[in-house]
Amino acid sequence: MTLPSKENFSEWYHEVIQVAEIMDVRYPVKGLYVWFPFGFKIRQLVYSKLREIMDREHDEVYFPALIPETELGKEGEHIKGFEDEVYWITHGGLTPLDVKLALRPTSETAMYPMFRLWVRNHADLPLKVYQVVNTFRYETKHTRPLIRLREITSFKEAHTVHKDFEEAAEHVKKAIGFYKEFYDFLAVPYMVIRRPEWDKFPGAAYTIAFDTVMPDGRTLQIGTVHHLADHFARTFDIKYEAPNGEHYYAHQTCYGISERCIAALISVHGDDQGLVLPFEVAPVQIVIIPILYKGKEEAVMEACKELADKLNAFRVVLDGGEERPGAKYYKWELKGVPIRFEIGPRDAEKGVAVASFRDEKKKFEVPLDSINEELILKWAEELKQRLKEAAAERMAERVKFVETTGEIADWDGVVALHLCSNEDCGHQVEEYGKSLLGWFEELPEWLDLEPAGKCIVCGGEGRLAALAKTY
Repeated sequence: MTLPSKENFSEWYHEVIQVAEIMDVRYPVKGLYVWFPFGFKIRQLVYSKLREIMDREHDEVYFPALIPETELGKEGEHIKGFEDEVYWITHGGLTPLDVKLALRPTSETAMYPMFRLWVRNHADLPLKVYQVVNTFRYETKHTRPLIRLREITSFKEAHTVHKDFEEAAEHVKKAIGFYKEFYDFLAVPYMVIRRPEWDKFPGAAYTIAFDTVMPDGRTLQIGTVHHLADHFARTFDIKYEAPNGEHYYAHQTCYGISERCIAALISVHGDDQGLVLPFEVAPVQIVIIPILYKGKEEAVMEACKELADKLNAFRVVLDGGEERPGAKYYKWELKGVPIRFEIGPRDAEKGVAVASFRDEKKKFEVPLDSINEELILKWAEELKQRLKEAAAERMAERVKFVETTGEIADWDGVVALHLCSNEDCGHQVEEYGKSLLGWFEELPEWLDLEPAGKCIVCGGEGRLAALAKTY
């Protein structure tokens, strides 16, 4: 079957998720989806990189999915941010529970009562842990696989505890660095944006978010980092004894990434033929396709097998199935296989293979005896660089700087403008049909704009901010 054009992004995305076997959307509960084996392999490869980054400074833990109402309700501002989305368990079998249990919408109120027990004195700090778990939110908006779900199946949340505000702020910068490394690994471009005061994480001192731009011009939030100050420490009585014998409230951070990272990976790089994957996260990295003619099969298959054996350090498939070569090309392009080799009778005779890359439309001959691990890794790095540059270029085309509010509504993408921190000015620019993402914490190299200027509304001192329709 032929995929819809990516220009019709919503239809393309829904179709590619299903036919490329990322997720099966047919589960009989709205907002819950099933990972296909192929999609789950992508998830494993992506999250193994995320875990590698986290494991450098954090310990992995697991906290229960059930949170007592008494704990969830302790922090008023926090629960207010989630109260419309919580799933409640009220019965154990047929017996009503004395205390209702919430399925975790996020884990602060599950973790922090335990942090109170774990943190006793300054020697216990800093505490840095993370977990990869499912979270549940009763989404009433339009649900979409990997993007807006009622069960977020792959929520990586890290939580840290520090002695004071400044140390926690330094760790926020580190967390931003972790996420930049992660998305650079996926070749997904991003904007690092400080959310407005009125749109930060409930209970946070401030929130920094990572946003990418989807093919339809809407932005997708693909990561958040929150400085919690001592807000939760006061609620959950997380104190430590300093060397001078005094007791102080700790300061905390938390930061999360969900399977939206895979939605971004698919959406940013994919094309009309299907997935386009960086080499490291492709479940099949190399496919070898024999071009068979009667009477000459043996030489071709022998050359293909020798090549597959030589490249067994990678995830290689030798597709010797019954389908015609064209059908095989289509199948593996749909799956986003980065490198393809074809060998026919004449190629086997000459000792060459015909190579092609998923992101390019050209084919070229390469001597079989020159194909080795070093060459493949060189090609993989070049492919990632091409993906990164092309994605950044497309994203830059979706960002437009405006100097008057009248230009905001006309642009079908991200609007960049100078804006002060006054809430009234913020709400005024949102009246043009886009949400204020916030202010650029740093300017990406692909965006050549002035970081400061006069506020587009009041004329006061402003900083570069972004408006967009969001997912």
